[in-house]
Amino acid sequence: MSRAIQLSFSGLSASVARDGFSDTGYILEIGGAEQSHVDLGRPSYIFYEYLRRIGNLADILAPAGQPITAAHLGAGALTLVRYLQATRPGSRQLAVDIERELPSFVMQELPLPEGTDCRVLIEDAATAAPRLAEELDTPAGVDLVVLDIFSGWEAPAHLTTPEFYTDLRQVLAPAGKLVVNVGDDAGLTFFSAQARTLLEVFEHLWCLADTAMLTGKQAGNLILVGSADALAPETATRLVSAGPHPASALGTDELIELLQGPLSR
Repeated sequence: MSRAIQLSFSGLSASVARDGFSDTGYILEIGGAEQSHVDLGRPSYIFYEYLRRIGNLADILAPAGQPITAAHLGAGALTLVRYLQATRPGSRQLAVDIERELPSFVMQELPLPEGTDCRVLIEDAATAAPRLAEELDTPAGVDLVVLDIFSGWEAPAHLTTPEFYTDLRQVLAPAGKLVVNVGDDAGLTFFSAQARTLLEVFEHLWCLADTAMLTGKQAGNLILVGSADALAPETATRLVSAGPHPASALGTDELIELLQGPLSR
């Protein structure tokens, strides 16, 4: 049996129910659509393939088990917060969400792992962006910023601008990464637009995706990673090997070729 609440910002309903295929797995639905999956018994398990790719990226940011700082803009059921606590205990984290009722509802229905250090900020992502390092008390900058809000052209326009991405870049640590999940329809016109905008802001931009998504012929999710560093061959190999398969990891030049080739039509 699921429990539901009404969200005041969007007016949509949010509910949590068992996933139907595991003893400890749950689904968060918002507006009747699956939004997040959580396994309370295995917080290091990530069900959705796009989020698994983000988890793989988090795995390479520091030596295994070493805490990092992370900000999550649009954190859903806090799946990645749980993952970082499980794999990097003691990580300092911040979850930013504009839906006032959602984080408390999620944490009540799906408690965070013991020891999780995650503050919640109820605010618009653009307003919060310049203060992320301050909120995390990390003057050297944030190691990982995850933006998981977009769903094609329905994305809030003020979260798709060079100014917003510049604010996020400025709060990153020197080796920090901005990770953007982009859901898009076939043709990937929104993804292409966001990639071009991010290329105006970051020295390097990587792309992690199911290989089939790079044809532009199907709907789905792709991950963009803003970085000061180029994607090293050994890093690309590690990310591809980690899956989910079939997996691709594109560096800046390869991504530009994609934008100028298959996705330019």
